[in-house]
Amino acid sequence: MSGPIHVLNGPNLNRLGKREPEIYGRTTLAEVEAMCREAAGDSEIVFRQTNWEGQLVDWIHEATDGDAAGIVINPAGLTFTSIPVLDALKMFGRPIIELHITNIHRRDAIYHRSLVSTVATAVIAGLGARGYATAIRSMHDLLG
Repeated sequence: MSGPIHVLNGPNLNRLGKREPEIYGRTTLAEVEAMCREAAGDSEIVFRQTNWEGQLVDWIHEATDGDAAGIVINPAGLTFTSIPVLDALKMFGRPIIELHITNIHRRDAIYHRSLVSTVATAVIAGLGARGYATAIRSMHDLLG
């Protein structure tokens, strides 16, 4: 594997552990980052979160233009609404794992149609915060 895995997080994920813990759990984003780094072992991780669509797009561009090996992305609410995030991901050309803490297909209908899924290599949903470590291990397998 050459280059880091970029773990990109969208709006409101900075509120993990506080926001609707009955849905999203009590694990904080800092704890999620620690899980990702542990699962990565010696592999480099670039871990980021933003509440701004344009910032997320810029980070995808940075990964595309740089040496990123793959992207694990939890676009949060932008999953269902953001053509700019979709278009940026289309340019990446390396493995993309879309990640959701909850099973989006068991939620309200507005959460059922992911734009990101149309370009993702794989989708992980419904494993809670543990899904992040699963995504990192799965990215290692994809990059073989």
